[in-house]
Amino acid sequence: MGQELSAADLIINPDGSIYHLNLLPEDVADTVITVGDPDRVPEVSKHFDTIELRKGGREFITHTGHLGKKRLTVVSTGIGTDNIDIVLNELDALVNVNFKTRQVKKDLRSLNIIRIGTSGAIQDDVPMGTILASSFGLGMDALMNYYMHELSGDEHSLLDGIKTHFSHFKGISPYITAADNGLLNTIGIEMEKGITVTAPGFYAPQGRQVRAKNAIQNLIPLLSSFRHSGYRITNLEMETAGIYALAKVLGHKALSVNAILASRVNHQFSNEPAKVINKAINMVLEKL
Repeated sequence: MGQELSAADLIINPDGSIYHLNLLPEDVADTVITVGDPDRVPEVSKHFDTIELRKGGREFITHTGHLGKKRLTVVSTGIGTDNIDIVLNELDALVNVNFKTRQVKKDLRSLNIIRIGTSGAIQDDVPMGTILASSFGLGMDALMNYYMHELSGDEHSLLDGIKTHFSHFKGISPYITAADNGLLNTIGIEMEKGITVTAPGFYAPQGRQVRAKNAIQNLIPLLSSFRHSGYRITNLEMETAGIYALAKVLGHKALSVNAILASRVNHQFSNEPAKVINKAINMVLEKL
């Protein structure tokens, strides 16, 4: 018998649902779409042929239903990799832990996790309105300092190049994880590709300055000038690297699809953000 997970490590609500997401194990489909904004959940599920459940708590809203014969779950994560830590671990527990015995199942289930999120481009030739699939997620946050994780050869090589390029960044320990190749070459097949930087904030961590002064000057030019083995950094957001890294650690497959709403090099923001997001949603659902 496996080790029983304590009530402090795996918190189960009195109704048998997982602590934050308020979901039961049977509520989760094999394909999960994540969105940051809770209001974007119905924008995805309105395309379903049937919706079997609507649940939620805090920023975590979930709809599960069918698109044709395919069962899909769409869940909002809120903003940032601290929330991704909650969502990815709880989704994994829902499918891979027996909630009655509190033990990890012998036969593990692998989810397809597809993020549909918003992002800002940092390359001149990636205009607003582009739908971009992240080949890699580059984390500038601290999440993966807390997890054991291993790098592939490509990830090692890229991370070495990144650490050299950003050697003067003090107190930042970046991590990098590749997209699932199968999802990248099916759902992401017709999309622009690039390395997506996941920042631990929206303002100074993404090179924005309002009143508080930035410690890292010229962050956007520093990011956009990186080149290594034909790869470059194309865009900035706040969840992708955490999704990619935790999905890999837990044995799931992940792809991040980015609706480019801002051009950080041209200092522009889309005047039709909903239209760009809907384009991304439709591109993903058509492939599913």
